Amino acid sequence: MPLFESLDDTQHLTGRLALGVEYDGSAYCGWQRLKHAPSVQAEVERALGKVAGEPVTVHCSGRTDSGVHATRQIVHFDAPVGRSEKAWVFGGNANLPRDIALRWVAPVADDFHARFMAVARRYRYVILNQPSRPVLERANATWCRDPLDAPAMHRAAQALVGEHDFSSFRAAGCQSKSAWRHLHFIEVHRHGPLVVIDVQANAFLHHMIRNIVGALVDVGRSERGENYIENLLELKDRTLASVTAPGCGLHFVDSIYDERFVLPREPLGPNLLAFLGEWTGERELPDCPWVRYRRGLPKAAESETSEGLAEIGRHQPSDQE
Repeated sequence: MPLFESLDDTQHLTGRLALGVEYDGSAYCGWQRLKHAPSVQAEVERALGKVAGEPVTVHCSGRTDSGVHATRQIVHFDAPVGRSEKAWVFGGNANLPRDIALRWVAPVADDFHARFMAVARRYRYVILNQPSRPVLERANATWCRDPLDAPAMHRAAQALVGEHDFSSFRAAGCQSKSAWRHLHFIEVHRHGPLVVIDVQANAFLHHMIRNIVGALVDVGRSERGENYIENLLELKDRTLASVTAPGCGLHFVDSIYDERFVLPREPLGPNLLAFLGEWTGERELPDCPWVRYRRGLPKAAESETSEGLAEIGRHQPSDQE
């Protein structure tokens, strides 16, 4: 998908539609609609309802927590009336606050579900590592004044790759029935004063990424050894782990689906990392039971594990970061 593409104003889109949503989560208590606090979902539904002239309910690919941002949150809804591509996007944005925007809309098959059809979710955590406190980046990066050893953090993080019980990295109030998740990759790189933690998995537990980041920062400060992450994984005890990193540094940057669902491709965010040059959907997914299950393919016997099959059988994991 080119960066600049005209939106159609002639053909009315009806049926099931997918949307790409970007938001600054600073002013919201997460994505999910709440009765007692502002949410991103409520704002998106209100704006789309204005365009449609009828109530609209949206379903997201992964719930984000209070203060967490997104550059490619995928949602779907069933359009109650026909509106053009331009009307849905421009009309929706005209009715949204400045910290939320619709990036694109696309028709999808009736069986598409933003949450249940997702094969993987990807986040980037951004740390501004410098002595002085941030100003321009204060809302979308976490400040760490102590020098961080990014290569050591990267080496320590590799113990998390694969299918594991992530009990040491889940919030006390996590509602998931299982702590098993398949982490596809995690990378830690330094770009000048920015330390970026890039992580993808089939799904995440509540606060899982922020708890991982908190532990990795302790490694980066040399307060813990590089085996700290592996030890925590084996202990399966959240009370023995590090503090939870702030939500302001976390960005939901991609939700990945089977190739039969053709969604617009766009550069991965946030925009301050555009120099990395990576677009959505470029990386190969692992050939594991969960990916094959989501794609409706036979499970490859050589890639099955007892934990993986149990995970598939127990419940549908959902992103709750």
